[in-house]
Amino acid sequence: MKQLKPGTEAFDASEENSTNGDDYYLNGAANGVELDSEESRTPHVAATADTAEWQATIERAVKNVVSIHFCQTCSFDTDAALSSEATGFVVDAEKGYILTNRHVVGAGPFWGYAIFENHEECDVYPVYRDPVHDFGILRFDPKAIKYMPLAALELRPDLARVGAEIRVIGNDAGEKLSILSGVISRLDRNAPEYGEGYCDFNTNYIQAAAAATGGSSGSPVVNLDGYAIALQAGGRADGAATDYFLPLDRPLRALDCIRRGEHVSRGTIQCQWMLKPFDECRRLGLTPEWEAAIRKSFPKETGMLVAEIVLPKGPADLKIEEGDILIKVNGELLTQFIRLDAILDSSVGGKIKLLVQRGGEDLNLEIDVGDLHAITPDRFVSVAGAAFHDLSYQQARLYAVAIKDAGVYCCEAAGSFRFESSDCGWLIQTIDNKPTPDLDSFIEVMKAIPDRSRVVVTYKHLKDMHTINTGINLIDRHWTRLWDFTDIADALPLVPPVPRRANFIRMESAKYPEAVDVVRSFVRIAASMPVKLDGFPRAKKIGFGLVIDADKGLVITSRAFVPYDLCDISVTVADSIIVDGKVVFMHPLQNYAIIQYDPKLVQAPVKSAKLASKPIKQGEETIFFGFNQNLRPVIAKTAVTDITTVAIPASTATPRYRAVNVDAVTVDTGLASHCGSGVLVAEDGTVQALWLTYLGERSAHSGKDVEYHLGLATPMLLPVLSQIQEGIVPKLRILNVEISTIQMSQARLMGVSEEWIERVETEDPERHQLFMVRKVDAGHQNGLQEGDVILTMNGTLVTRITDLDVMYTNNELDTIIVRKRGETHIMVPTVPTEEFETDRAVIFCGAILHRPHQAVRQQISKVHSDIYISARMRGSPAYQYGLAPTNFITAVNAVPTPDLDAFVREVNKIPDNTYFRLKIMTFDNVPWVATMKKNDHYFPMLEFVKDTEQECHWRRVTYENGQARKGEAELLPEAMDEGDMAVDEVGA
Repeated sequence: MKQLKPGTEAFDASEENSTNGDDYYLNGAANGVELDSEESRTPHVAATADTAEWQATIERAVKNVVSIHFCQTCSFDTDAALSSEATGFVVDAEKGYILTNRHVVGAGPFWGYAIFENHEECDVYPVYRDPVHDFGILRFDPKAIKYMPLAALELRPDLARVGAEIRVIGNDAGEKLSILSGVISRLDRNAPEYGEGYCDFNTNYIQAAAAATGGSSGSPVVNLDGYAIALQAGGRADGAATDYFLPLDRPLRALDCIRRGEHVSRGTIQCQWMLKPFDECRRLGLTPEWEAAIRKSFPKETGMLVAEIVLPKGPADLKIEEGDILIKVNGELLTQFIRLDAILDSSVGGKIKLLVQRGGEDLNLEIDVGDLHAITPDRFVSVAGAAFHDLSYQQARLYAVAIKDAGVYCCEAAGSFRFESSDCGWLIQTIDNKPTPDLDSFIEVMKAIPDRSRVVVTYKHLKDMHTINTGINLIDRHWTRLWDFTDIADALPLVPPVPRRANFIRMESAKYPEAVDVVRSFVRIAASMPVKLDGFPRAKKIGFGLVIDADKGLVITSRAFVPYDLCDISVTVADSIIVDGKVVFMHPLQNYAIIQYDPKLVQAPVKSAKLASKPIKQGEETIFFGFNQNLRPVIAKTAVTDITTVAIPASTATPRYRAVNVDAVTVDTGLASHCGSGVLVAEDGTVQALWLTYLGERSAHSGKDVEYHLGLATPMLLPVLSQIQEGIVPKLRILNVEISTIQMSQARLMGVSEEWIERVETEDPERHQLFMVRKVDAGHQNGLQEGDVILTMNGTLVTRITDLDVMYTNNELDTIIVRKRGETHIMVPTVPTEEFETDRAVIFCGAILHRPHQAVRQQISKVHSDIYISARMRGSPAYQYGLAPTNFITAVNAVPTPDLDAFVREVNKIPDNTYFRLKIMTFDNVPWVATMKKNDHYFPMLEFVKDTEQECHWRRVTYENGQARKGEAELLPEAMDEGDMAVDEVGA
């Protein structure tokens, strides 16, 4: 989306709105996405005037509270990649430990920094992240804080009492420091369910009215004496002024273990318990004798622990059942999570004895205690653009599925494993008919699969474990690789394809046998874009193309399916044979691309389409042959309703390729609006027009991309096709202007003389129209201007789009125009089309940079530099520091960078993990300066350069320590930003 500078009302409105759980939200990164900006938040509860004692307490406490700015750099487990902010507080000033929430530290790779009360800043690193409870511990270097004395808040979980007045001191609603007041109302609330993302469980929470909002995650809850008695975690999403705090018993134990240098043991029997009141326990079968004993031993307790979820194949499976009431553990009466946690954590690898009641009967059980860390993923594998790890206890508990042999979990469904309907939550069952019950099995299977292989994949989704899905995936190991971690295996080389045979379907019931035989000229096109360029919104597109030369394997298709040539193209012939394709030519105006496959690999009766040389006429009957939304051929007799110059709306928020200055054909059949590919064909089988998908604007209401389905008459294609069939790639020149039609009444008012109007009526009786220049591209000089009416070019009266074809082969056009009601003769320069296609891209700190593509120049009045931000990755420094799509970078550390060469030179001078300045101009001409920190570990600079001598026609350069990796400046690497088979250790 077109972005303004950070802090303005429209900044990232589409990307950062969060979808919280049904009832509750995490006070930071909710469900793996950032919380929204300050508007539309729950209003704060006004704090009452504090006493002098409270003022002194707060003044001491705020010095220990820090604002945490962080990136979770890739999707992992329950968390999506994101950039956000939260709160933490110092709990050990000497060793440099900060306590915050687990959903802030995240389950996977973390990169962040802390800002102290005096605005000093230092890097923070994960030390511990609890597998279940919502707390994590970060480490910082105390020596980095030079201008304020460091102190720590003491953790006192024993001081949390009902009725205690508290203050929540933190980074509330994104502010540097907010202080919210409240009173503790409950100590025994079950942990809230936040929806499908991370959820705490097997603990009680503390409830209070404080109305904290996003950014308060990790805030200390302090009492009047200045002790931290709880940790801010979440709140209600329905506007109620209710907050939920995590008790500090387990964080205090973990901190003490870390201080002593000990491992923080965590035990589990893979059973979730819920605190149920006594009346509910009675209904479940609690006997009066045991209730009396419990009430006598714990007079202040109001309930007991009841089994809620028992994981299949876990230690408690077939022993504990849902609804069992916990009476004793190791002979000790027990009603609290804190004591249960303590027993489990001290019994890892051993056994515990439980006494439970089931329907009024006592059952004595002995259960093995497992290691909770062992069922918490601490590594992931990236292969073919997607990321995988073992199923976590968090996800298994949420959906009540077995952890063991569940299948390898796909935490980021991208690249070759981009499954429909969801970007995560998939469990891969088999690949290439080999089972993948866990990550190690998955690695061994993937090692043996060569690049560009197509394999059968079976998979389930956690939300629907009843259904096994089957798909065929192309394994891409040539674009994708990982950042700079441990390579597990090199990509096996491509297995040479072999010729295969197939036959096309027959449509024998059709009335027009020669016309429907055009089905033998259609192939299915699938394009996969590993890097998002030119503002194109999708990473995969599927459509159809028309074979225009079967002997040479030439196919014409829409640029809505093949937007640029940094892509992989699969061509499917007769729904049977799959071969690779490559881009040969992309028309800058008319919305078509020509691709080529190897015809020697196809043993099928593919037929070259016969293209009409005479234009189809308005009102002429024709046959519509297209492919519907189910990719099935459909046919209907129809007539041409109109042939007119269309104006595909520009996408103001996301400038991307669109067809301009083109005549479009419309027909009188409802099928046409449901078909994205097809032709208009005569009864003898002559193709009169292509039926193409045109990518239009992004709807401001729904956020979806609008597509138009229109016809393109074949005579407009012939000059280009004839050159390509001769082996010549056309080098076209065009007018870099956008025109619109005007009628004679408008022309007369704009100063066109009666003589010219009469000439138009005489020479083109079908279309009484002229063309007016609607928009001039940025950078255009000494030529046409907005508002000019074009009369002739090189002596030819211009009343139809085809009259402009003289621009393709001329450096200048002798033109007569009407400008400001005066007739003028000018020489109009044309520009070479190769200037408009992106031939170089740089990925820096998660931002994708390249020269402003044609769509940008069409929509902007001035190009501020040749460094245009086309896209950015979530969880990257670019996202965290506000570099936004549609912005231009004009300088690095005050050194002007007018082009990519200058930019690469300057950023290579910047050491890793240090700050630098960028001067930026928004799309709407608003300058601003960004300061950001470089991160070469997770986001090294990559460069993609078009090189036709390489197999993929692109080569990649990776920069390390400011230098291109050896050999990559000359050779094609096999990489992108995530992929080839690599593993990253993320455990603390």
